[in-house]
Amino acid sequence: MAIISNPQTLDLKDIQGMVTRGYGKLYETAYFLLQVTDATKAKAWIKDIFPLIDSGDVTIQAEKTLHLAFTPKGLSAIGLDDKNLESFPVPFREGVVTDDRSRILGDYGENAPSNWRWGANDDTLHMTLIFHAKDKPALTTFLEEERQRIETSGGLKITKEITAHLRKDNKEPFGFHDGISEPVIQGSGRPSPEIDLIKTGEFLMGYKNEHDQYPFSPLLEINQGDTSLLKNDAAGSGKKDLGHNGTFMVFRQMEQFVDEFWDFMDDNTKNEDGTSNEEAKVKLAAKCIGRWPNGASLVKYPDKQPEGDFNNDDFGYADTDPDGLKCPFGSHLRRNNPRDTFRWYDKKQSLKVTRRHRIIRRGRNYEIPATNESDKPEIGLCFICFNTNLELQFEFIQHAWSNDNQPTHLSNDIDVIIGVPPEGNPNNDKGQFTIQAEPVNQYIDNWKRFVAIKGGEYFFFPSLTVINYLTTI
Repeated sequence: MAIISNPQTLDLKDIQGMVTRGYGKLYETAYFLLQVTDATKAKAWIKDIFPLIDSGDVTIQAEKTLHLAFTPKGLSAIGLDDKNLESFPVPFREGVVTDDRSRILGDYGENAPSNWRWGANDDTLHMTLIFHAKDKPALTTFLEEERQRIETSGGLKITKEITAHLRKDNKEPFGFHDGISEPVIQGSGRPSPEIDLIKTGEFLMGYKNEHDQYPFSPLLEINQGDTSLLKNDAAGSGKKDLGHNGTFMVFRQMEQFVDEFWDFMDDNTKNEDGTSNEEAKVKLAAKCIGRWPNGASLVKYPDKQPEGDFNNDDFGYADTDPDGLKCPFGSHLRRNNPRDTFRWYDKKQSLKVTRRHRIIRRGRNYEIPATNESDKPEIGLCFICFNTNLELQFEFIQHAWSNDNQPTHLSNDIDVIIGVPPEGNPNNDKGQFTIQAEPVNQYIDNWKRFVAIKGGEYFFFPSLTVINYLTTI
C-alpha cells in the first residue's frame, strides 16, 4: 500500500484543532469541567476566550491552545431552545449513562456509573474546556490565567480539574506506543496510507460519509440568535446547520492496572523452573495489544521486537496474516481496526466495512498521586475520540468488536484490554485469549480486568463558527 495525496478542501480555520491535530509537541494537558451559573455572563466569557480556541490550520504554531465542548445541559444552560436541542441525535441528548448504554458499553460492576468520579448524568456538567501547553510551567501559568478569567466572568464554576500529559516516547500507561493507527480525514491536506484515508463525514458533519450519505446533523428548528453566521444544511433541508464542521466527542477517564497487567503476563510465561521469561512476557503482551511496545507491527515483525521506534501503519492483514498467526484475531488493535479482514472472504468489502467504524483518538495519560505512603498512584488514560455517529462508531467498536466475538475464529474471547462481557453472562469468569498457532491454538484463561472507568460523558464539539453563533442566542 502506498502513501497517497489528500488535497486540502476543508476550511481548517473553522474546525477545532483537536479533530485534525494531535498536538504532539504540546505535552501537557488539562480539562476543566464547567457549570454555567449565568448564561449571559457565560456567553461573554466564551467571546473573551474565543481567540485562544485553536483551529485545524497547521500554519498556526501555537504554544498553548484551548478547545471547548458542550453537553446537552450546557447548550440548554446558555440558552439554546429546547426545540433546537431536540434536533441533536438521541445518544448525545441521553448522554453516556442510560441503562441501555451501560449494557452496550459494559458499564456495570466496577465500571458502573455509580462508582464514577464525574459524569453519570451530572446536572452541573455543562462544558469541558481543554488545555494544551508545551510543558508543566507553561500549563501552570495558563491554568492560573484561565481560572482567574472564569472567576472574574461571574457566569461559570469549575466543578472538576483533571491534568494529563503526553509522554515524550508516545507510550500509554501499559508501555505501548500509542496514537499510530489514526484515520486521516479526506480533505484535511494530510497525505496518508490509503487504508487510513477516511471520508470527511465520518468525523465532521456537513459532508458525506463512508455510506455516501450526510451524517445526522443538528438543525435549527426555530430561529435563534444571528442565524446569518450558520451554513445551510448540506443535505438540502433548507434549515440552518448547527453541526457543520463540528463533531461529537467521547470523553472517558480510564484507570489502568499496570502492575496487574504485567504480573499476569509474567505469570503466564514463566520458565519451567518458575523464573521469569522477560522475552516471552513482552511477546504475550504484544500479542494482546497487537503491536510491540515500540510500535512495530506484529505482521512485519512477528517473532521479536526490532530495535528502534516505529509508527508505520501502512499494512493489511489479508495477504500477510490471514490466519492470525502473527497478530492474533483477538488482539486489541486487530479487533478495533480489522482493516482488510473483517470479511475474511473479501478484502475490498472488509475495508469498506471497517472504514464505517473508525474513530479519531486523542488520549492523554493521567496520574493521581497516592494519598497514603502505602498506596500507589492511580494512572490511566483520559480517552477522547471524535466521531459523527456515536452509535455506529464509538459504541459499535466497544460493543461489537471489544465486548463480543465478532472477529472470526473466536469463541469466548473479549478484548483483553478494554472488553467487558455481557452482564450476567454465565461465562464471565471463563474469558480467554486465543493465540492462533500451528498445529494447535494456544488458549490463556482466567483473564482479569485491567481497566476501570472513572468518569465519562458525550459532548458536542462545534466548529469555530458555531461557537461564535452560540454567543448570540
